[in-house]
Amino acid sequence: MRMKKLMSIFIMSTTFFMANAQTNSDNPLLKKWTGPYGGVPAFNEYKVPDFKPAIEFAIQEKLNEIDAIANNPKAPTFDNTIAALELSGKTISRINSVYGIYRSNLSSAEFNVVDREMSPKFSEFRDKINQNKKLFTRIETLYNSKESKKLTSEQQRLIWLYYTNFVREGAKLNEKDKEKVTKINQELATLFTRFSQNLLAEEHNQFVALKTESDFDGLPVEVKNAAIAEAKERKIDALGCIANTRSSIEPFLTFSNRRDLREKAFDIFVKRGDNGNQNDNNSTLVSILQLRTEKAKLLGFASFADWSLSNKMAKDPKKTLDLMMSVWEPAVEKVHEDVAEMQKIVDAEGDNFKIQPWDYRYYAEKVRKAKYDLDQNEVKPYLQLENLREGMFWVAGELFNLSFKQITDVPVYHPDVRVWEVSNKITGKKVGLWYFDPYARTGKRSGAWMNSYRDQQKLDGDVLTIVSNNCNFIKGAENEPILISWEDANTLFHEFGHALHGLCSNVTYPSLAGTAVARDYVEFPSQLLEHWLATPEVLNKFALHYKTNQPLPQSLVDRIEKAANFGEGFATVETISSSLIDMKLHLATETIDPHKFEKQTLDALHMPSEIVMRHRIPQFAHIFSSDGYAAGYYSYLWADVINADAYEAFTEGKGPYDKAVAKRLYDTVFSIGNTIDNEKGYENFRGRAPKSDALMRARNFPIVNKK
Repeated sequence: MRMKKLMSIFIMSTTFFMANAQTNSDNPLLKKWTGPYGGVPAFNEYKVPDFKPAIEFAIQEKLNEIDAIANNPKAPTFDNTIAALELSGKTISRINSVYGIYRSNLSSAEFNVVDREMSPKFSEFRDKINQNKKLFTRIETLYNSKESKKLTSEQQRLIWLYYTNFVREGAKLNEKDKEKVTKINQELATLFTRFSQNLLAEEHNQFVALKTESDFDGLPVEVKNAAIAEAKERKIDALGCIANTRSSIEPFLTFSNRRDLREKAFDIFVKRGDNGNQNDNNSTLVSILQLRTEKAKLLGFASFADWSLSNKMAKDPKKTLDLMMSVWEPAVEKVHEDVAEMQKIVDAEGDNFKIQPWDYRYYAEKVRKAKYDLDQNEVKPYLQLENLREGMFWVAGELFNLSFKQITDVPVYHPDVRVWEVSNKITGKKVGLWYFDPYARTGKRSGAWMNSYRDQQKLDGDVLTIVSNNCNFIKGAENEPILISWEDANTLFHEFGHALHGLCSNVTYPSLAGTAVARDYVEFPSQLLEHWLATPEVLNKFALHYKTNQPLPQSLVDRIEKAANFGEGFATVETISSSLIDMKLHLATETIDPHKFEKQTLDALHMPSEIVMRHRIPQFAHIFSSDGYAAGYYSYLWADVINADAYEAFTEGKGPYDKAVAKRLYDTVFSIGNTIDNEKGYENFRGRAPKSDALMRARNFPIVNKK
């Protein structure tokens, strides 16, 4: 009965669309997902020209549903307002999922035109909802209602979420200021798209050509084969090619004996978006910062950083700065120690130069080998991508009772993509689908990430979640296994942690499902899962040599463990420098010059000259392709404190596969989404708030005694 009442709200709004729907009946993007698993995206039917008409129709459909809710003559109740909002906009939600896949994985000149036109329309659409006065009045009434206190805790949390989100986006502003916010948001959407497309163009249009056999000097066979394959795919007149993406550049910087080519590769990578050409991002990012400051002030905040953190765990920018600086100084000291050892090698080899950023990874490898008798090339033959994927599945089974079965009866958007059905291995109940898109290609953004195509929920039936993991591993020679580095293996487990967060979700309302938690909490489950890669159980079962099928010998495992914290100073400085720049950019309220700001800020921090930020300002997509991580890149460190503390719950117990601790982790973290305050959820798992000492122990940094 309840579902019938809720759906009746939309009858009048959908009647208007009957004629229009008829004209759009052939647009596959407007059709419900059909087939097994509660329906799946029909990737075999979608075409770029379908997006614009589908988006325009679906936006209006959702707005009509919103108007029906807002203008309901009956007094607001949870069902006729909040639950109705949760059920609205199914068409645009489906389209949004597919649209996001095209943006990240299938970008093209044709799609980019659509993206530039649609981005501000999406922004305008969101503002029409957030600034709907009648709708907000209903939400506010429920938020302040004593009757709402009788609802379930999950329902109360959902009311709180809607109320706080609407207020953050300007629901309480006067009409004039609402118009200003709307205009700013549309301008920002356009700039975000421009920034992303400029960066993608730089990554795909620039490369280092390897023209002679000597240009391959020092490269492992799989890196060499990948470079040869890249040159063939690009159809360039060269023996090989190093693409301008992290997955190609970093192995080259690590192993190439050609210092001149390392410098060239480093140069094109760190100057992405900063070349004074048509893809230069400096003026774009300055405009983004100016608009963000203006928006924050309209919303009553001192800076954009203050606005951004208002719905995060940290709450206060100063807390994030204090945390970052507490880790920064010991990390810098560790870098100085490591560089001194590298410089000794340079000097001993008779070379007359000071370590430069394009030398760091190369000489770090030499130090690793000399100090720990550990060579990445010795480990890599054991790290086969497909075996590690099976290892992740096995860990998910041990921790959360999940099982994975590959299926071929659902469409995919590219031949590289494969799909697995995910079930509870004890009950046999299906919980979702996992799509895996592992390889780099033209039109795909660099990096690695997780997406949710559909969130788990129980409001509209028992809806299965659909998630994906996307990476940029380099294909090598035909029929050869894909071998990845230890760092890439960590990244693989990290992103799978996000996927498990979505797959384990067991909530009622989609807005609270899976990874829909505070930005500085969402990285905690993913960072936590990285620990299981190095467990003996995974290494012995799945780290098998690609030729002999033998597991990593114990002597090599021991050396990996001894070298576990090697390079931690570099990784910490590289990441926290970007985090500090991000926060300081968004605390600033005056117009900045990106080059001066970057230099002055890093100089004041005494940034080691041998390292650059992980993301320089003109290529910092995390903070300039959307508001997602803006004034939020610190989240990786914040979550790592929680992660390190959480893993100690296992080591204090029976070890990484302690069933009781794993069940508590599922019950209090992975399954509950945002149904409870994140701090409270963690305390329910650990019995207390996280302690930062665990992070310092994990990184082998000195623990500073607190007064």
